[in-house]
Amino acid sequence: MSRVELVDMEFFAHHGCFEEERVIGNKFIVNIWVECDCTKPSESDDINDALNYQTLYDIVKREMAIPSHLLEHVAGRILAAVKESFPYISAAQVKIDKLNPPLGGKVGASRVTMWL
Repeated sequence: MSRVELVDMEFFAHHGCFEEERVIGNKFIVNIWVECDCTKPSESDDINDALNYQTLYDIVKREMAIPSHLLEHVAGRILAAVKESFPYISAAQVKIDKLNPPLGGKVGASRVTMWL
């Protein structure tokens, strides 16, 4: 098995339970990995045999652009879309960090991690 990862993708999005968060927006960092068999692309050197990183990024970007109250909702949508686009993957994990969340004190980030 192999793991394909996209690390520290940065998005400005409008997620949060408070209306102000959905209006003003915030920065988010997303990390995702998927497990799949990379034997064929490792031998062929052909993108058509590989899990396409651009498609993976586009899925994350699309789902991050849809405002949601909960990061769990965003993470669940990302995982569902990844599994739909790449049904042959054996596992996946997504982490979404909301930078400087409005919690009434200094907090670097809040994070949701989900996997399948």
